[in-house]
Amino acid sequence: MTRIAVIGAGFGGIAVAHLLRRAGFGDVTVYERGDDVGGVWRDNTYPGCACDIPAPLYSYSFALNPDWSQRFPPHDEILGYLRRCTDAFGLRPQLRLGTAVDSAQWTGTAWRLTLAGGTCAEYDVIVAATGQLSRPVVPRIPGAGAFTGIVAHTARWPADLDVTGKSIGVIGTGASAIQLVPALADRAARITVFQRSAPWTLPKPNRRYGRVRRALNRRVPPLMRAARAGTLLLTWVTGRAVTGRPIARRFVRAVSAGQRYVQAGRLRPHVTPDYAMGCKRVLFTSGWYRALRRSNVTLSTADIRQLTAATVLTADGAEHHCDVLVYATGFAATEFLIPMAVTGRDGRRLEDEWKDGAYAHLGITVPGFPNLFLMYGPNTNTGNTSVVYFLEAQARYIVQAVRAVAESGPLEVREDVAAAFDAEMQRRLAGSVWTGCTNWYRTATGRIVTNWPGMASEYRARTARLTPSDFVRP
Repeated sequence: MTRIAVIGAGFGGIAVAHLLRRAGFGDVTVYERGDDVGGVWRDNTYPGCACDIPAPLYSYSFALNPDWSQRFPPHDEILGYLRRCTDAFGLRPQLRLGTAVDSAQWTGTAWRLTLAGGTCAEYDVIVAATGQLSRPVVPRIPGAGAFTGIVAHTARWPADLDVTGKSIGVIGTGASAIQLVPALADRAARITVFQRSAPWTLPKPNRRYGRVRRALNRRVPPLMRAARAGTLLLTWVTGRAVTGRPIARRFVRAVSAGQRYVQAGRLRPHVTPDYAMGCKRVLFTSGWYRALRRSNVTLSTADIRQLTAATVLTADGAEHHCDVLVYATGFAATEFLIPMAVTGRDGRRLEDEWKDGAYAHLGITVPGFPNLFLMYGPNTNTGNTSVVYFLEAQARYIVQAVRAVAESGPLEVREDVAAAFDAEMQRRLAGSVWTGCTNWYRTATGRIVTNWPGMASEYRARTARLTPSDFVRP
């Protein structure tokens, strides 16, 4: 029997574990360092946290949810959905919660995992589903150690934090900040938002799903599939804009400019981006600009120079008092699998293999590392549609690969195949919109290691069938 370890129990880990078991692989163990399933939806509990991809597409195609309360569901509903899927798929007995994997070493015939605490376990196959958005980034700011107020990162929000009547500083204007600030504005005495660059935004066309809609979803499941197809079509338009189609880009830019014109008022010059649309993640919001215009909210566009015991000092000489300082500064998305140490064939270390930037054939396999498969690996992030769509494609591909392992032994992608794929990715990405600004898609040297350069449909097609000639038997 093929022994399989899945590392991580977010959307990717749950999907691949379920599809592997459905394909007949019964010996699947899922290791999760947290105390529950959910990945980013377990970790991100900040006020206002919600999905910014429409619910019909932000769910598994094999487990559509008829009970979403709205088009862009809040955090609790998504986490609840993942918990229900875990139960419905019968994965609870396979879970090892609160168990981090410190290292993985290929022995020549199997993978030896060393778990936190020092115990070891061996598996024929490992699937790393640790994701790209699991390690929060906190910028180094002079004087940070002197600040005596409450400090939080949006991905590590304190459950007992009461912001009522407090002065709050929010560093960052990305996806979490534009949800957090409107959610806090009614309760905080004052909020200062520290902006390094203005985000591109689009209106968030949210709507409630009433009892009639939910009842119809349950009784007529094809309605959910129709909604999913329609949502996918809409993301095709934004995908065309991001990947450089002039007509689509002009249309989406016009919608964004119209939103700022109507909602930003006197702040419009300060919230208009100075880089190409799509270079950073385009954000969906209905409340961001209105929140910034509130009398108790201040937008600071000057660089942060220093922190003191109770203030943030900016380059324009202003001192901003803060009781609470929130880092809405994202994740170390380019550092895949860290801090887990992975050693492959002939002692090859994955951190050395990726010293110039992570790469993997189809974002899934790396030469020198037999029977190691990645979920949400290098160059598989999407700038325009649901990552769940990509994760399902990867999970189905991995099922084929594991079947080949079970039938004929260890499987390793060829060096030349992986190199050719990586060269193609970097050639296509070199002319993409993502090269025009500082963003979380690129390493310090400028190499884009996170994003897929084309449309989601292309990735789905290229991973639909495993090509045996792409692999060798080590």
